[in-house]
Amino acid sequence: MKQRLFGTDGLRGQGNIFPMTPEIALRLGLAAGQYFRNGDKHHRVVIGKDTRLSGYVFETALTSGLCANGMDVFLVGPMPTPAISFLTRNMRADLGVVISASHNPFMDNGIKFFDRNGFKLPDEVEDEISELVLGQDTKWDYPPAEDVGRAHRIADARGRYIVYLKNSFSPHLTLDGLKIVLDCAHGAAYGVAPDVLEELGAEVVKVGVNPDGLNINRKCGSLYPEVIARMVVEEGADLGIALDGDADRLIVCDENGRILDGDQIMALCALELMEKDRLPGNMLVATVMSNMALELFMTEHGGRLLRTDVGDRYVVEAMRREGATLGGEQSGHLIFMDHATTGDGLLAALQLLRIMRERERPLSELAGLLEPFPQVLRNVHVKRKVPFDQAPEVQEAVRRVEAALKGKGRVLLRYSGTEAVCRVMVEGQDPELVEKLTGDIVEACEKHLK
Repeated sequence: MKQRLFGTDGLRGQGNIFPMTPEIALRLGLAAGQYFRNGDKHHRVVIGKDTRLSGYVFETALTSGLCANGMDVFLVGPMPTPAISFLTRNMRADLGVVISASHNPFMDNGIKFFDRNGFKLPDEVEDEISELVLGQDTKWDYPPAEDVGRAHRIADARGRYIVYLKNSFSPHLTLDGLKIVLDCAHGAAYGVAPDVLEELGAEVVKVGVNPDGLNINRKCGSLYPEVIARMVVEEGADLGIALDGDADRLIVCDENGRILDGDQIMALCALELMEKDRLPGNMLVATVMSNMALELFMTEHGGRLLRTDVGDRYVVEAMRREGATLGGEQSGHLIFMDHATTGDGLLAALQLLRIMRERERPLSELAGLLEPFPQVLRNVHVKRKVPFDQAPEVQEAVRRVEAALKGKGRVLLRYSGTEAVCRVMVEGQDPELVEKLTGDIVEACEKHLK
C-alpha cells in the first residue's frame, strides 16, 4: 500500500514531528510547484494560515519550495480557510494553500490545497503529490535561475473577503438592532468576522479575538459552544456564533442559550430553501455522521438526504456530482454552493441571520424543527489503524449492539483522517441504552485495537 501524506482534510500532525516538519513542507512546496507548473508562464499561488506559532515555519518552507519551482507566491497572513478558497478564485491564482490544523490545539498544524476553482484537491492528485514528496529518487525539474518565483505580501486580502461576505447577505437587509456574541477561537477569523457583522449593523460582543500563537481553540470556539451559550444569556444577546480555528465550522446558540449543531442548522436552511423552491431536487447532502433525525426530517418535508463519507470535501464532491446547492456536516461545516466552494462558518452564519431578518422571528422560534436522536460519540486512541474486518472481536461487539437496537438505531465505526483515533458512534431512541452500548464497543476497541 502506498504511503499517503494526506488525510480527509489535508496533511496534519504535530509541529516538528513527521509529517509536519519543515523538510516535508519544503518538499511539498517543490512537489506542488512541479505538479501544477505548465508552460512558461509564472503561476500564482495564494498562501494563508491561521494563528498558530508554527505557521511562520511552514509558510516560509512552502514559499521556498514553490518559488524554487517557478511559482509566484502571494502571502495573505492569518485568514480563514474559506477566504483562501475565495481569494484563489478572485485573484485568478492556480493554487491556494492553507496552513492550519482547524479545530486542533496549537501544537498541531496542517497543510491543505485548493485548485484554481476553489475546490479541495481530489485523492488522486494528492496521491501524485505525495509520491513526489516521499520518493527517494524524485528529480526536481527546477527552472533556470531567471525563472524562479517571487513572493509578495497582499495587504488588502481582508478587505476583499469582507466585501465578498457582505455581498452574500441580502442587500436590502441589515443587522441593525441585533446583539451577537461572536467567538473566533483566537483563530483565523479574529480580524475579519467582527468587522463583517459590525459593518452590517450588529452590536458584537467579541470572544476569542486575541491570538498569541498558543491559545487557538483553547477552551473556546466551536468545540466549546457552552462559552457563547453562557454569554448570550448574560449579555441578553439575540444569537451566539462560534467558529473554529480556521473558521470553516459554525455552531450557534439561540437567545435562550440553546446550542444548535450543524444538523439543526442544515434542517432550518434546507426547509427555507425548499419553501422558496430554491433547493434543487429538494436534496440535502450530509455525511454518515449526521443524525438519523435529519434524514427523517427531510423525508417528512418532501426532501431527501444523500450521505457521504466524513469530510467536507466529500460532501462538496457529491454536491457537484448531483447538482446540489446545500450540504454539510454535523460538526458545523456548511456549504452553500450558490455562494462558496467550501465550508465557510461566517458565510453560513450570515445565511442564518438572513432567515431571521426576513421572517422577523427569533432563532428559538425558527430552530425548533429537529429533535436529534440520542447520539453518543467516543474517541479511542490507537497506535495503528487496524482494518475493522481484521478485528473480529470488535465486529462481534458491533453485531451485539446492533441486535440490541432492534433496527431503531445505528452504529458507525471509523478512523479519523487526521488523528490516531477510532471514532465510535451509536444512535438510538433510549439515551441510557445508547450510552451503555457505546461503552461496550469502546471497551472492545480499547482491548483489541491498541
